[in-house]
Amino acid sequence: MDAKKTPFEVEMTPDMAQGIYANSVFIGHLASEFVLDFARIVPGTKKARVHSRIIMTPQNVLLLKNALDENLKRYEKHFGTIKIFGKTQKEIGFK
Repeated sequence: MDAKKTPFEVEMTPDMAQGIYANSVFIGHLASEFVLDFARIVPGTKKARVHSRIIMTPQNVLLLKNALDENLKRYEKHFGTIKIFGKTQKEIGFK
């Protein structure tokens, strides 16, 4: 997480603070919105269980993409290049 201060206070419940693990995301879109379904695929099963659905405007998706790009650059500068092993992204649910 970024240590920068936000211009507002962010609140979350203790359950939300625990986080939810997702190893896959399915993305769909219409003209006015993107739908991101975060799921977990357990090895040996043929189902992906969606644990969270986030619906965003295209503008906010672009802002998220830019924030992720910036944070990935910082992450790789500190920890090294991220390598993807095994199956390709499309095969594990990232579309």
